[in-house]
Amino acid sequence: MKRKIRVLIVDDSAVVRNTLSNILSSDPEIEIMGTAVDPYYAVNKIAEEIPDVITLDVEMPRMDGISFLKKIMSQHPIPVVIISSLTSNGTETGLNALEYGAVEIITKPKSDTKTFIEESRIRICDAIKAASLAQVKRKLFSQEIIVQPKLSADVILQKTPIRSMAKTTNMVIAVGASTGGTEALTTFLQAFPYDCPGIVIVQHMPEKFTKSFADRLDRICKISVKEAENNDSVIRGRALIAPGNFHTILKRSGARYYVEVKEGPMVNRHRPSVDVLFRSTASYAGKNAIGVIMTGMGDDGAAGLLEMYQVGAYTIAQDEASCVVFGMPKEAIKLGGVTKTLPLSAIANHVLAIEAKH
Repeated sequence: MKRKIRVLIVDDSAVVRNTLSNILSSDPEIEIMGTAVDPYYAVNKIAEEIPDVITLDVEMPRMDGISFLKKIMSQHPIPVVIISSLTSNGTETGLNALEYGAVEIITKPKSDTKTFIEESRIRICDAIKAASLAQVKRKLFSQEIIVQPKLSADVILQKTPIRSMAKTTNMVIAVGASTGGTEALTTFLQAFPYDCPGIVIVQHMPEKFTKSFADRLDRICKISVKEAENNDSVIRGRALIAPGNFHTILKRSGARYYVEVKEGPMVNRHRPSVDVLFRSTASYAGKNAIGVIMTGMGDDGAAGLLEMYQVGAYTIAQDEASCVVFGMPKEAIKLGGVTKTLPLSAIANHVLAIEAKH
């Protein structure tokens, strides 16, 4: 029999601990190793047995979750899924958690948390399974996190001069998302008919997480969804999701669009980077493309979307009201690279309408 994923739940709320325990225990692939009311109790549990995954709250007595996350990642790295109300509304807390090594962040509301967790059963279980596959590495911290230089897309792909691009029969949709993107992309992709334009997506996720995410979307969408592989064609009725830890670049040969999956430095502290995808889309598809930037922290994709806009591509930003974090879309709007701002529920239909006029 396949060994179950053993999870340690760290949260000071008894309601959250019990609700998470019930939800995760109901999945045949997961079992609860233990629960802890704060990091000090968690340390005692870990001393007895190393869990496969830890779910971690941020606001707790005696030691906050972010401090505990830094200790875990600097001493004995274990995949961590943050489940907290303090990671909402674009706070630095969520961004810090990702930089300190958290595999995934799930933002819970400040009220009616029990109902939210129960309704998010599939997402939480998927996050645990994906985290168990993540290859977490030890991180060294000084008094503050060591911030790596923020590189632009230039390190992967040089910007090409704006030039006229021949019109093609098929359009390409390039999409970028981060925090909150798993749910946003699910809504977006489920709205497309089986013969929609080809789609290439960068969702900030760790390595191996993207494969599980793509497989799940493939099961619930009309279109085909797969993790991108080098030289995959971008064709109607299919969405390609950039694999975690690899940049994905759109290329064109004649009338055929395809992707190149490659290693390289982090861009905007991300790999894959939305800016890399958007720059390549501007270079190889030009006005034959539609760019969509969705919920997420930071500014990855803002500059790339502007480049798409400058070569004649139609560009869309998800609106603030429907974003989990209005970071990436906000920065794209500030740069002036957005043709239209729309609620999440309206984006797919608008894309289809623009494509119909192409």
